[in-house]
Amino acid sequence: MEVVIATSDESTDPWGSSKDNQKSEMKLERWAVVTALIGSQSVTANYLPADDATNTINSLKQRIEELDWKVRILEGDSNHEKQSVDLEVRTAPKMTFGERGFSLGSADGNFAINLRGVLQLDSRTFFKDGGIKGNDGFLLRRARPIIEGTVFQDFDFVFVPDFGGSTVQIFDAYLNYRYNPALQVQLGKFKSPIGLEQLQADTNLPFNERSLATDLVPNRDLGVELHGELFDGAVSYGAGVFNGIGDARNSNNADFENDKDFAGRLFLQPLKRSESPALRGLGLGIGGGFGDSSTVNALPATTGGTTPGYVTDGQQQFFAYRNTAAANGRRWRISPQGSYFYGPCGLLGEYAVSSQHVQTNALNTAPLRTTAWQITASWVLTGEDASFKGVSPARAFDPSIGHWGAIQLVARYAQLNIDPAAFPMFADSTASARSADAWSIGVDWSLNRSVRLMTSFSRTTFSGGGGTGTTAPAIITRQPENVLFTRVQLAF
Repeated sequence: MEVVIATSDESTDPWGSSKDNQKSEMKLERWAVVTALIGSQSVTANYLPADDATNTINSLKQRIEELDWKVRILEGDSNHEKQSVDLEVRTAPKMTFGERGFSLGSADGNFAINLRGVLQLDSRTFFKDGGIKGNDGFLLRRARPIIEGTVFQDFDFVFVPDFGGSTVQIFDAYLNYRYNPALQVQLGKFKSPIGLEQLQADTNLPFNERSLATDLVPNRDLGVELHGELFDGAVSYGAGVFNGIGDARNSNNADFENDKDFAGRLFLQPLKRSESPALRGLGLGIGGGFGDSSTVNALPATTGGTTPGYVTDGQQQFFAYRNTAAANGRRWRISPQGSYFYGPCGLLGEYAVSSQHVQTNALNTAPLRTTAWQITASWVLTGEDASFKGVSPARAFDPSIGHWGAIQLVARYAQLNIDPAAFPMFADSTASARSADAWSIGVDWSLNRSVRLMTSFSRTTFSGGGGTGTTAPAIITRQPENVLFTRVQLAF
């Protein structure tokens, strides 16, 4: 008997795309051989000699074994190819783009770089300002590309230049080593760990400008800080050594004296794990620092004027030191602080004291102590939760389907008091105010997590000052400051 087995003449590459077809053909051939074997067992028993029957059956069995072996090889190759593809996917770099910016990183997360940005276009409109020229108008408050990333798993870096304002500055430039969440070391230029409101991100502020209390704490300084979070965030701390700067100042990229400042902060959320949601959002803390300085840069920033001093919500200087004054000796700050967030409700408050020994050219010296406090309240009308990190809209703005984003009402009251010993030796009492009181109200509209519109009104009244001078602070303290703010913000 002649047995005919169908085979394919098509040649296939064992690593090619026709491998599945080849495997199917082999399985078909095996089925034909098995059928032939079954048939041959009965045919050979009746029609073929015994030796020929045995040879035919053995030949068919051998062919079946060969086909089984080839199929297993092809299946192994397919599994190997699948594993190779899976390995390539697992080890390929990951690239994403979304509301958190553009990121590129290794598959294992050990290396990553993230590109984000902040753009804030503001307007300020002053009412009944006594004819002061040049303070109304639009301004590019912040224009910051943000470059951050990770190298070798535990080392994070941040670099933030700012192209807003009249000069280009480097605001943040630091390296952070994360041994674990509770133990981290940060080196470079970053925010000093004292003021609560100062540590709130610029993109999450409820008002265009920070309050009078933040006038008394340093902004960004060069130094080294040990920091971390304990007990799942219930305790956070920071303590470091810094070059030392005056109130509301940003550090230069170099220091010109040997003395350094020590600064730290402890913040507790003792009821963060409470079973009652109304208690979880309570936070209490204290920040402070001390050091010595003998340079004019240890006095407050010159914002809004030509000599060091303090500014209003509208960034106009209402107190200024005489140009003969300079820091000379011990400086210390302390800032008790607290916050409370529950559902759509938010409260944030702090008290700040800044003490600095000041000296004039005539060698008159005094430890001048300035104090300030503020409290900010907020309510999210659209039901989202208020938080220190801002409001995240539950539904992004899309009027075609009736989604309007998140709307938050905000209100604030603040007060700053100058040490009476500052007058008249270190400041001109006919020009500079002895105190300032400011109240503000506003509405924040978060269209989505990247775009935000803000408008607010602030009124500041002064005690003292108001002389006949034609420059700040006299021209500022002559009447209350009434200013309307707006902002369009893009942050991703």
